Amino acid sequence: MLEPSQNNELPPIPGKRYFTIGEVSDLCDVKPHVLRYWEQEFPQLKPVKRRGNRRYYQRQDVVMIRQIRSLLYEQGYTIGGARIQLTDTDKEGEITNKQTLQEIRQELEEIAEILKV
Repeated sequence: MLEPSQNNELPPIPGKRYFTIGEVSDLCDVKPHVLRYWEQEFPQLKPVKRRGNRRYYQRQDVVMIRQIRSLLYEQGYTIGGARIQLTDTDKEGEITNKQTLQEIRQELEEIAEILKV
């Protein structure tokens, strides 16, 4: 098991569009077989698969993997607990997005009223 202090020393994520499983393994300090296992356990983690079933991770996947790693290795969650924690975070994000959209719509309606005058 990795030591909790190692998460602070993870390298920055480069500005690339796609990452191979080896690159993600190095960026997140997690073995490739663990990444493949996490894909089965966490529905949020879905890398793009191309030629020969090769996995290509996007930036949001790398961020998600780091979040999963933190939940499991630093905060001590089980796989099931981490899955629930991530699902709760997604639901909170949906609520925030709906509120933001409502605020934007209201502001646009106010601007439209001003322009009519």
